Amino acid sequence: MDELQAIDELHARHGPVFRRRPGVLYVAEPAMAKAVLANEDGRYHEHSDFFRTSKGTFGPREAQLVIGRATRELLSTHWATHPCDPERLGPVSEWPDAGNLLLYNSFRDVLVPEGELRVLVDQVVRHAVLAGRTQRRVPLATLRTRVRRALVGELSRRRALGTRPPRDFLDVLAAAAPEGSSYTALAELSEVYLSCVVAVAGQLGFLLGWSVYLLGTNPDADPTPANVVREALRLWPVTWNFARSPATDHQLGDVPVTTADEVVVCGYLVHRDARHWPDPDAFRPDRWVHEPQGASTAFIPFGWGEHSCAAGAFAVRVVEDVLRLLPPDRQVEAHEDRPRVAAALAPPAFTLRPRSGLDHRVV
Repeated sequence: MDELQAIDELHARHGPVFRRRPGVLYVAEPAMAKAVLANEDGRYHEHSDFFRTSKGTFGPREAQLVIGRATRELLSTHWATHPCDPERLGPVSEWPDAGNLLLYNSFRDVLVPEGELRVLVDQVVRHAVLAGRTQRRVPLATLRTRVRRALVGELSRRRALGTRPPRDFLDVLAAAAPEGSSYTALAELSEVYLSCVVAVAGQLGFLLGWSVYLLGTNPDADPTPANVVREALRLWPVTWNFARSPATDHQLGDVPVTTADEVVVCGYLVHRDARHWPDPDAFRPDRWVHEPQGASTAFIPFGWGEHSCAAGAFAVRVVEDVLRLLPPDRQVEAHEDRPRVAAALAPPAFTLRPRSGLDHRVV
């Protein structure tokens, strides 16, 4: 039994709030899940998934908003002028790694400058993101230490240059660093930097992979890119858990919650609530032809509330664009039928190849 099957079983047995293990509560009820994430009553400590660092949460909130807005503008402008080239995939490609690398390489020039730092960040993507990675030659902790030192040095150098229009994501972060920032403060920003790289190469790449996989293994599904991407997000949300730390003792339904607990909002379960989604376990992109009931009541692929992912709409647009650009004579050869479960839900391994006699959907 894999992790998702275990959660499904606990949910069926115990209801919308259940303990996965001592001290860890899962929330599957949509309204309750959104209330936890919105945190309007202050029951949970301030939290941002994107700005989370080893020291807590990078802040203040105003700095988060400035970084988020500038990053969206930077990535959006780059995408509009440098659309990805699916020819990079070659005639046969192995997924999900191929999708991760396609999108990382598409945004690489505005994520990391050329030189030693790019070599290090490329290694982080290869060792920490790619699902089909080979045995690591360098321990990941050692690699992260090297990258952090290089990033702190580069941020310090750029901070000394003063304010200028951002050419890449490092310029965005350097502009957000307070005057005279300490090594510790710049190290926090380096963690935010790596979060962005992982979001592009990891979460965004996995969303592309899910969209291609699901379309390719469901021959009768509606192929409209907008509908496919939204249904992929519903059925297999890449960011499938949102953990929160209670600030006060309280109740979630009939379950008592203490400040020693961790509360996990499970998007995977919220998105399969049969009260909001007819035939919830089926891949049915046609349900998005008209706005479904669940879209407003039980759909949280990017979180919910003040700290939901501000680039969610942009991510959806990028994947839609790539689906439209993929060569029409390719098909999916699936090797597995279950996701790879970790912090992100990665799609199963599959091959994208020129059409042959295989009985699968042509992408």
